[in-house]
Amino acid sequence: MVPKLKHLKRGTASITIIALLLLAGCGGRDETTSPGPPPPSEPDLDGHGEMPVGDGEGGVRLSKLGDFDQPVYVSQPPDDPHHLYVVEQTGRIVVLRDGRRLPKPFLDLRDEVSCCGEQGLLSVAFAPDYAKSGRFYVDYTDPAGDTRVVEYRRSDDDPLVADPRSRRVVLAVDQPFENHNGGLVLFGSDRLLYIGLGDGGSEDDPSRNGQNLGTMLGKILRIDPRASNGKPYTVPAGNPFVDRPGARPEIYSYGLRNPWRFSFDSLTDALSIGDVGQDKFEEVDLVRPGEGRGANFGWSAYEGLARFNDDQDTPNSVPPVLVYDHDSGCSITGGYVVRDRGLPTLYGRYLYGDFCAGELHSFAARPDRRATDDRPLGVQVPSLSSFGEDDAGHIYATSLEGPVYRLLGDDR
Repeated sequence: MVPKLKHLKRGTASITIIALLLLAGCGGRDETTSPGPPPPSEPDLDGHGEMPVGDGEGGVRLSKLGDFDQPVYVSQPPDDPHHLYVVEQTGRIVVLRDGRRLPKPFLDLRDEVSCCGEQGLLSVAFAPDYAKSGRFYVDYTDPAGDTRVVEYRRSDDDPLVADPRSRRVVLAVDQPFENHNGGLVLFGSDRLLYIGLGDGGSEDDPSRNGQNLGTMLGKILRIDPRASNGKPYTVPAGNPFVDRPGARPEIYSYGLRNPWRFSFDSLTDALSIGDVGQDKFEEVDLVRPGEGRGANFGWSAYEGLARFNDDQDTPNSVPPVLVYDHDSGCSITGGYVVRDRGLPTLYGRYLYGDFCAGELHSFAARPDRRATDDRPLGVQVPSLSSFGEDDAGHIYATSLEGPVYRLLGDDR
């Protein structure tokens, strides 16, 4: 696969498989929603009111877990340290048990998805009560190219195989073009499901979906995905636009072009979004816990910090904390604020990369403040499609060319 990022970003029908990562999220805690675990403990400070962070200067090596068919995500159920689940864009979820690949896939949707380019099976999220309920959710594009978020349950006979008969469509969103599908589903600490959707594709946000609260495109949504009262999901009462006429109540954040990957800081609950840019700029958005609720991240009035569509007005939009131009890459792959104590040089830093450039970067994760110490890590992952984080905070990276890696401290 050879990157064709400009083709992907311009939404042509000739999108290549490798260009997937233009696929380019998500909110923080809202105490008005359904009960969840207590907020994260107050972090230790360094005496100056800042959380201590690593210097980002190397100290990391890649440990290869195996080769897969266009891997795009790694996830793990809560309280299950022995199993990792690798999402393959072509439609399967593969299980690793203590690092060993199991022969039978957990789920096989190859006949249900459109692939590839920016389409396919794009992520999986396990319910917070997965150990009891067996519920999990996948985000994929169906044969017509439209987004589907679907609930499944694990099999009663084999907990490492899903029951295909349990399929239940939670959310269906029509996609006007093949690109900018978003694709991440992720449970927050409030036990609600966050869903990233791109602006619908083509180029220049032709329907101005980013700023339109009447569509779910170009947004991060927040829902309770459990069926209730004959409805496939419910909208949390604390969502920011539930009482606004004409607005979709599912919306949590808006003004996004293609939030391919977003995440919550597992220590502080801050929200970070890697939003894929158009022709010039890539960006990272990072806000404090809860500040993603109702936040407008600026697209398509802005691309990065630069004015884009002049007919869009966003006086209160949240600026990105990091912007880089296409001399340095072409399609951001958002990552995580690292909380793995085994990676001291990265601790407290936001780790990210670029699909074309491949080199991993990090900067001190200080919400709402421009990054001033963005540094290359000296580690390369070609065709970087995604990162993953397990229940213990270990970090993984996937290459669309096949490999999946875990990041380990370099003790040499």
